Amino acid sequence: MTSPLDGISRDVTSEIWELRLYVAGQTRKSLLALGNLRRLCEEHLAGKYHIEIVDLLQHPQLAEGDQILAIPTLVRRLPEPIRKIIGDLSNTERVLVGLDIRPH
Repeated sequence: MTSPLDGISRDVTSEIWELRLYVAGQTRKSLLALGNLRRLCEEHLAGKYHIEIVDLLQHPQLAEGDQILAIPTLVRRLPEPIRKIIGDLSNTERVLVGLDIRPH
């Protein structure tokens, strides 16, 4: 049995991107990573993203779930597959490639 949608690829740009940024307090590097992430999301995923910030000083147990070894670390939870980027996210090209975001 075929569906009317067979053969039609879905538009991944309409998906909501779920991003989780792991930080440790309000350090300069953590704030820089958050600012860079917000800028990149507004430029490339405007209206199609959700950022969750996890402060490991307040919730250290949450590091284990995503196997966080360094901070700041960005985890793309959706769309799958999960991807991780470590650092302050200042290298735009590296972040776009790491998250598999194609510039428009």
